Amino acid sequence: MQSYLGTIVAALAAAAIALTLVEVVHRVIRRLGRRSLLMTELTDHAHRPFQVAATVLAVQFAVRFSTGYAVGAEWRQVLLHLLVLAVIASAAWLVAALLVVVEDTALARFRVDVPDNRHARRVRTQVVMLRRLTIAVIVVLTVGVMLMTFPSVRGIGAGVLTSAGVAGVVAALAAQSLLGNVFAGLQLAFSDAVRLDDVVVVEGEWGRIEELTLTYVVVQIWDDRRLILPTSYFTSTPFQNWTRTEAAVLGTAEFDVDWAIPVQAMREELRRLVESSDLWDGRVCVLQVTDATGGTITVRALVSAADAGSLWDLRCLVREHLVAWVRDQRPTALPRMRAEVGDAAGGLPWQWVQPRRPVRRRVEGDLPDDARVFGGSDDGDARSEAFVGPEEPVDARR
Repeated sequence: MQSYLGTIVAALAAAAIALTLVEVVHRVIRRLGRRSLLMTELTDHAHRPFQVAATVLAVQFAVRFSTGYAVGAEWRQVLLHLLVLAVIASAAWLVAALLVVVEDTALARFRVDVPDNRHARRVRTQVVMLRRLTIAVIVVLTVGVMLMTFPSVRGIGAGVLTSAGVAGVVAALAAQSLLGNVFAGLQLAFSDAVRLDDVVVVEGEWGRIEELTLTYVVVQIWDDRRLILPTSYFTSTPFQNWTRTEAAVLGTAEFDVDWAIPVQAMREELRRLVESSDLWDGRVCVLQVTDATGGTITVRALVSAADAGSLWDLRCLVREHLVAWVRDQRPTALPRMRAEVGDAAGGLPWQWVQPRRPVRRRVEGDLPDDARVFGGSDDGDARSEAFVGPEEPVDARR
């Protein structure tokens, strides 16, 4: 009983001393590091794991040296084994916290709230992926070290090493999809194909890369939905990345109008609109006729903005304003279908007029050169010879 009490008193005293020393170090670091980001991160994130690790280590030393090996050997060994496991776990927690502090300090140097944040987003993506990978490795190593403290596990170590080749092949085949996604996640992080906050178009949806892990990617759709995709999707399927080289992007707005539209006046109206809007970044403002079929013409307005969100609002603004401008200022340019009602004696130029005298029909040889594809000219004759079919066989009996 005296040994038990002595062990308890020693453990409590060691824990109190450890907590006191940790608190003193914490206050000193906080006072000295008011202007240091690294010191501030240490006091905020590493204080609790350092406190737990120091306390458990102090209690272990107190239990180990407060009682002799001959007194209560069985319970002492069990308690020491539990304390060793606790020391390993707390030390792993402390190492992980220190790595997180270092990564957060490195990330603080790269701001993403600036217009040109491509390099910062690339570094942030790589650091976040490395953080997840290092934490996973620390957890696996910690569990392995804790298992190796059991004699039975150490005893079967030789058998495990002997069958490691077969087990590795079986595990690789069983986890082929998982490992493929993990390697795809690492490839995305370091190939710069996609980064956090990139604007992408996947599966016909326009959204932003919200989260990037080793196994899946979360895309925030423009209407606040979330599209969850495996990382292997981005290494095996084509997708659009609007912000890979820069955040500034181009966008279009198309209009089907009548042939009577004054294109130059519409172009000047577009220029006046974008110059009066703060959504336009001043780079591109172009209006062109891109098609003229089916009784209407297609007019395309090409504008630019600093980011994808501003571009969306700018395209909507261009559509709304030019639609209202055509309706109010140029109503004759609205899309319409034409039908002619009248008699053959109409005097309008486009109406058919009955000929006053019969027109002699041309024979084949009278056709002009621009009315024939195969013939009528040297080039047409050559084309006719090239596309002629095989000659009919000559009848030998004739």
